[in-house]
Amino acid sequence: MIFFKRIFLFIAVNFLVVLTISTILNLLQVRPYLAEYGIDYFSLLIFCLIWGMTGAFISLGLSRIMAKWLMGVKLVDRNTKDPAIKNLIETIEMLAKRSNLPVPQIGIYESHEVNAFATGPTRNRSLVAVSRGLLNQMSSQELEGVLAHEISHIANGDMVTMTLMQGVVNAFVMFLARVLAFVLSGLGKDRRQNSGGGSYLTYMVLVFVFEFIFMILGSLAIAWYSRKREYRADQGGATLAGKEKMVAALRSLQSLIEKRDPKAEQPAIQSFKIATPSKSSWMWLFASHPPLDLRIERLQNFNRG
Repeated sequence: MIFFKRIFLFIAVNFLVVLTISTILNLLQVRPYLAEYGIDYFSLLIFCLIWGMTGAFISLGLSRIMAKWLMGVKLVDRNTKDPAIKNLIETIEMLAKRSNLPVPQIGIYESHEVNAFATGPTRNRSLVAVSRGLLNQMSSQELEGVLAHEISHIANGDMVTMTLMQGVVNAFVMFLARVLAFVLSGLGKDRRQNSGGGSYLTYMVLVFVFEFIFMILGSLAIAWYSRKREYRADQGGATLAGKEKMVAALRSLQSLIEKRDPKAEQPAIQSFKIATPSKSSWMWLFASHPPLDLRIERLQNFNRG
């Protein structure tokens, strides 16, 4: 059932992206960027910005729905008699009030993994979700530290910030890949001479290759910036809940990190999960979160200004 939900959601989101972008391009009357004389750079730039930014923001707009579908997140019943869930609700309400934020939607997903994440398009339309494993295995103080971290993500506007950066990277990748492919394929010369040849096929292959290479490089930049946001969210969590609780939460995560849930590794969700694997080899450069030992070290040296 979960598999078919993912397939349906993937098709629906992509259909919505293509439909929306096609409509925008028509409304803006963006003409084809490959002209007889070469590339129309302005049209190419608009084309890339629309494709890069629209897809990112549609994904952000649907992020709460995707979390509920992909992760099986269920919103909590505020009239519950469950003491653990009541404590969860009260803690989030307290932290949201301290941050001058509306209380976000609160959800739980069934997983032995000890983790939490925040998502949503705006501060007023956000969701904080925690795993059942986190509720069962963390103390109230550790839970408060985790939730303070997630509330800080919302207060800092990290969802929108990361979406903007992803959109800009997408647009840059598309633009630069097409310009370099056009230059190296000889397509401009063929078009001026009205000769067919294999230049267009070469152009498309080069676009694919360059997009692949530049997307890897772009991912490094996004991951680096994401790690900076994590440090800031840790400091925000320390300000909201107290440094001792935030450090305790990270240490608890460090001891429980081995428990992983494959369904929780969705890219859109992984960006804001509080836990991350330990630093290992060069692949750490692609990690959205710094190693927990580094986060604990920085947090211990953090002094609230």
